[in-house]
Amino acid sequence: MAMLVRIPTPLRAVTKGSAEIRGDGETVADLIENLERSYPGLKERLIDDTGDLRRFVNIYVNQEDIRFLQGKKTALRDGDEVSIVPAIAGGRAGHPGV
Repeated sequence: MAMLVRIPTPLRAVTKGSAEIRGDGETVADLIENLERSYPGLKERLIDDTGDLRRFVNIYVNQEDIRFLQGKKTALRDGDEVSIVPAIAGGRAGHPGV
């Protein structure tokens, strides 16, 4: 089962400059493990020391945030599109929470 994985600019150094790569796995966790074999260092940028997805990383499967699905256990199917998106902080200094 193969899926397209979209890589954000900050992670492209790990993927040899590629913005899109192919990956496989039955779940998002499997996909990350499999990608780590081809692109060493990718996993540590996505997963923290406790095994959770880093707070500043969002992963979407077919444009749905996995945090609202089953997280790393989200099932994948052949042809799915997976996007890794760095979280962007915003707001104005001195104006907490909007």
